[in-house]
Amino acid sequence: MKKLSNYNLFRAFRSKNYSLYFVGRAVSQFGTWMQRTAVVWVVYSITHSPFLLGLTIFAETFPSFLFSVFGGVAADRYDRYKVLKITQISSMIQAVILAALVISGHVIIWVIILLSIILGIINAFDVPVRQALVNEVVTDKEDLPNALALTTATANLAQLLGPALSGIVLNAFGAGVCFLINAASFGAVMISLILMTLPAYIPKIKEKKIMQEFAEGFIYLKQTPEIGLMVVMLALVSLLVLPYNTVIPIFAKVIFKGNASTFGYINSCVGVGAVTGTIFLASRKAGSNLKKILFITSIIGGIGLIGFSQIRIFPVAMIFVALAGFGAMAQFTISNITVQSRSSAEMRGRAISIVLMAIFGMMPLGSLLVGAVSQRIGAPTTVLCQGIIGLVIAIVFIRFLLTKPKNTITNREITEDIIQEQSA
Repeated sequence: MKKLSNYNLFRAFRSKNYSLYFVGRAVSQFGTWMQRTAVVWVVYSITHSPFLLGLTIFAETFPSFLFSVFGGVAADRYDRYKVLKITQISSMIQAVILAALVISGHVIIWVIILLSIILGIINAFDVPVRQALVNEVVTDKEDLPNALALTTATANLAQLLGPALSGIVLNAFGAGVCFLINAASFGAVMISLILMTLPAYIPKIKEKKIMQEFAEGFIYLKQTPEIGLMVVMLALVSLLVLPYNTVIPIFAKVIFKGNASTFGYINSCVGVGAVTGTIFLASRKAGSNLKKILFITSIIGGIGLIGFSQIRIFPVAMIFVALAGFGAMAQFTISNITVQSRSSAEMRGRAISIVLMAIFGMMPLGSLLVGAVSQRIGAPTTVLCQGIIGLVIAIVFIRFLLTKPKNTITNREITEDIIQEQSA
């Protein structure tokens, strides 16, 4: 029985290409979280400004929102394999430049923000392509939901261990080494891509303009309300709830009177909750009601933020912040599984890019908002309000989330409707 359970949990690894993809992304995600942790710690250590913390996160994520239109179309128009190679090399160069500036002692906040903007633009193309590529590396399409959950688990596991490792490296060697480790981690992705055996790419005929193709993505989601309403909920949560991580450095340094290691531990506890959630989703039975799961995890996440904001006993607070991580994980993971599982191959990149817009468009605005509000009312009160708002959003969408999914028209029927509407 145990053997069968393990098989169900890791069944996507039957695909050799997916196994390579998984390992490469896992290594890269560790480096990514080390860099993210080091960047926000450097900014706060120099400025002690909650607003600049929010601005730094805004600088990396908002460009992803602005350029996700092009990233989604690129994922559907061009060879995803080659596009991913380009984004990985570009990210490596960005990390090397950041490391050089820090190690040489030329740390200037506006330069860090500029490099964050560049990384945000790269991610606008990288994430839609990377997510859409999962469909190509999974041999048995029945394993796709499991593969998506496991892929998300790599990011959450990196969120668990990456910040803690980053805290240790920050104290021992400084931020520059964290950035160098991240630069080296992109090599793992390049190796995995080289070792993959994928079907030859067949160029697509490009008869439509980029914006016209992107508009088709919105029409596609409009005709699939089960996905559309979930994306609306994701946008609200991304704006008002998920940016709680903006003020985590304040909790580490001011509330709990710690250092870089304390900051890493808090982020790691968030990762514990996220990893637990993704393992739960990866092992769920086929046909599980994802909307009901999303409602329950949203409630858990809200309670976690409320508890974390008010408790001053560090070990107990870490339990609640782990619950917050558990709830936050479900928002993107369930939306991603739903979109990828129901989208047709020719629309998948654009559908994913709209989901990413809900995150990359709202979270940076939320980070600015949280940074500004916390500067006025304090970080604990801000996070308390975010937890309450999370509960309110879940209640507002309770009818949608607790209603069994309705039978919707097929992907082929939706695609035909889009073609008819565009030609009308």
